[in-house]
Amino acid sequence: MKLEEKTLSSEQVFKGVLLDIYRDEVLLPDGSTSVREYNKHNGGVCVVPLTSDDHILMVRQYRYAVGRTLLEIPAGKLEIGDTPLENCRRELKEETGADGYSFMTLGCYIGLCAYSNELVHMYLCRVTDEYGQQELDADEFVTVEKIPFDKAVEMVLNNQIEDGKTQTAILKAKYLLDSGKI
Repeated sequence: MKLEEKTLSSEQVFKGVLLDIYRDEVLLPDGSTSVREYNKHNGGVCVVPLTSDDHILMVRQYRYAVGRTLLEIPAGKLEIGDTPLENCRRELKEETGADGYSFMTLGCYIGLCAYSNELVHMYLCRVTDEYGQQELDADEFVTVEKIPFDKAVEMVLNNQIEDGKTQTAILKAKYLLDSGKI
């Protein structure tokens, strides 16, 4: 059986600053129909920025949807017209004040596949030891923390770092670094 669904009709039911919600009627593999509601998203980027002493520059910020402050790697949404790498460099500089070099892709992360098409491009990079000022958006409030890389891995495994893209990127980076693949 093919597991694909065919769109019969599509309607945008909400347009917001971050969310563009659609309601589609789809044809299912067995010939019946159903409704799918989802968010169309431009995508995002995130980066594991490693310092010369193998610490990760991380950001702590309040996340309204979950009602608490989370520790995450620098990340942001894709701006139309820029490549994922260009967006990644910009977000790193904006959120931490650091400049990155030796960027390496860690692949992509789909975190909400049941109701969003958001694709997050993950990177690993090295950062210079001197940081400039953060260039945060007007409604963005974050603090920067330097966490030893192995401690960050331990924090992921102990659920002290709850953000999915951060967990995935840190564990992928750890595997690639430890296996000598990078």
